[in-house]
Order: sequence, then C-alpha cells, then structure tokens
Amino acid sequence: MLIVQKYGGTSVGSIERIQNVAAKVAKTRSEGNDVVVVVSAMSGETDRLVSLAHQITGTPSEREMDVLLSSGERVTIALLAIALNNLGYPARAFTGRQAGIVTNSVHTKARIERVNGERVLEALKHGVIPVIAGFQGISEGADVTTLGRGGSDLTAVAIAAAIKADLCDIYTDVDGVYTTDPNIVSEARKLDKISYEEMLELASLGAKVLQSRSVEYAAKYGVKLRVVSTFKDGSGTLLTEEDKDMEKVVVSGVTYDRNQAKVTIVGVPDKPGIAAKIFGTIANANIVVDMIIQNVSQESLTDISFTVPRSDINKTNEIMKSITKEIGAKEYELKEDIAKVSIVGVGMKSHSGVAAKMFTVLAGEGINIMMISTSEIKISCVIDAKYTELAVRTLHKAFELENSHKGT
Repeated sequence: MLIVQKYGGTSVGSIERIQNVAAKVAKTRSEGNDVVVVVSAMSGETDRLVSLAHQITGTPSEREMDVLLSSGERVTIALLAIALNNLGYPARAFTGRQAGIVTNSVHTKARIERVNGERVLEALKHGVIPVIAGFQGISEGADVTTLGRGGSDLTAVAIAAAIKADLCDIYTDVDGVYTTDPNIVSEARKLDKISYEEMLELASLGAKVLQSRSVEYAAKYGVKLRVVSTFKDGSGTLLTEEDKDMEKVVVSGVTYDRNQAKVTIVGVPDKPGIAAKIFGTIANANIVVDMIIQNVSQESLTDISFTVPRSDINKTNEIMKSITKEIGAKEYELKEDIAKVSIVGVGMKSHSGVAAKMFTVLAGEGINIMMISTSEIKISCVIDAKYTELAVRTLHKAFELENSHKGT
C-alpha cells in the first residue's frame, strides 16, 4: 500500500516524540508499505513565533509572517528525516515548495491551486521516505505561503490525492472523532466511521480534530481518510461516503466554537446594494463571514448582524470604522464573548422536529439564542460564551449520543 501519514504538533513535540514517530513510520515501511510523512511544527512553536513577531508590532506584514511561521515545520522535517536515517531507513526532508505544493497568493490563508507530486514519487521510487513540511506552499509569484491553522491536514490530503495514495492517516493526540469534546462530556463516544459531509460540518463548526478544508479536499478527490492516535493503538475513525446506517441516527455529534465574534451594524439604510457593499469589502480583506441576520426594516432602517473569526476582529474593526460612515449607518457594535454551539447529523434529512428540540433544550437551561443558522444536516446557535459547556453537555444528553450505535 501507499500510505500518507500526518503527525500533528503534539505528536512531534519533543525529540523523544519525534523518535517515537520515526519508529512508527519505520514499522509501517518494514511491513512492505510505501510511506510519505507530513508533519506540523513542534507543539507551541507556531505560537512562539507569532509572539516574537508581536513583540515588534501588533500588525506584522502577512507576507513576512508566512516566511516566519513556515520555519516551524522545516525544523520538524529535518529532525524526523535525521531520526529515520539514523534507524537505517533512507529519508529526505521536503519543504512545501520542494514537494510541489502551489497555492494562490493570499498570505496566512492560502488555498492550494495544484500539487506536482513528481519529486515525492521519484523519492519513493528510490526507496526513500519523503518527509514533507505541512501547512505551507509556494505562490505562482514564488512567495512562501501558509495554509492557515490546521493546514498540515490539508497538505497531507492534497499530497495523498496527487500521488493517488491508498490511505491517508491523520495521527493526532486523540484516537478518533467523538460525539463531542470528551474534555467536556466524559460520556462522549468514539465513532467508528463518519460521513465526509458530517465531518465537514463538524470541522467547520469548531471540532478541532481535522481542518475543514482538508475534509472538503478529501471528499472532492475521494481520499480515504482516517483519524488515529499517535500514542495508543486502535482503529480510529474512518471518513467515508454516507450510508443507510448513518441515516438512522438523527444527531451524530455536538460541537462548539469559541473563536467567534459578533458584529452588529445599527441603523443601516434599507436599500439595494448596501449588503453587497458591506460584505464585498469584508470579503476583499479575506475575512470569512459565517452567520448573517438582517432585522425587519423600520422607517427604512435595519440592523445587520454577522459573525467572523475572533482572530480577524482587529481587521474587521478597521473595516467597520470606514464602512459604517460610507453607507450612512448609525453605529456598529463588536461582541467577542460569544460561542457557536452546533448539532450535526445526516439523519436530520429524514427526521422532523430536531430544531425545535434543540431550542427547547437550550431554553430549559435559561440559555438565550442570539443567532441561528441551519442546513440539511446541521443547526447552529450563537450563545453567550459562558454557557458553552452547559449547552454542549445538555444537548449531548438530550440527543442520547452516549448511546449512539455508531460508537465503539
């Protein structure tokens, strides 16, 4: 088999752990498999580099930040390749550029345009284990780019698709995908399998097991993807196409996201083109808007609320200062102490009353809902951040997820 293995920051957080990863890779190789390895920076390294930049300025250039942050993964690939060579398994470190990952030119959140896997395949042909830096690539203009938080998952999936790997294993500090965060709900259960669609929703809604773009890429290119633990043996959770068993369970998981901020523009003139002006300006700054609510117009004025990642709050604030005046709105408000709590399940397509049950459960705990967003297989509510854990525990119990037949 041709297997891509990705190891996250905690998996390579020390020399001892890097040597442990080298042993796992060597074992896979000794079993007759071809192996390609993708690694993240050592745990804490990216935050350390960000902190160094912010000691100089609160608004460092995004281009230079990409150069800075990409160095973390370069350290790891070199150390892991050294460790593998030391075990007698020929290995070679590749940066994102050397592995042929070409992206667009958006710094800190680049999207992969294409992957040329020729050098990786050539290394495999000569019995060499390629060790690739996750999270990074090169733009058409030859600038170093990074793929955003969790981008090493995307690197692994993109490489797997490019070289037509039989399996892409994402090794992490958890042993699979759970019905919710086990740190909040001790009864949370590991899922043997989950559909691409459900995992995409869970990942985009705050579950930190996989980066959402990596799931999207895997679904698009049919990459067989599995989440497994670096630290203990087990079958993990397999991402797969939706099947009939999945439809029997109404809700598969509860997730939450505290990295949200709510923006409200008050007294917006209710006329054509205003919303396009607001959200077009935000989109041009590469800020992703999630939920949007526009109130009913009164006296030709309305209020518009929307959510953005909390990490983009400073950029959003600067845009709001100018756009509020430009469109003739009264004022704007920013609220950071919010969280988004969501339930996800392909079974929602064939079961009614799910939303009503969720709202009733939250109301029963005295939790006010500020915003609501729905799709075929998910319902999300924005609430006060202080109620996050209570909401997750209550919803997990209400939908009987500890008894899910999909758990192990």
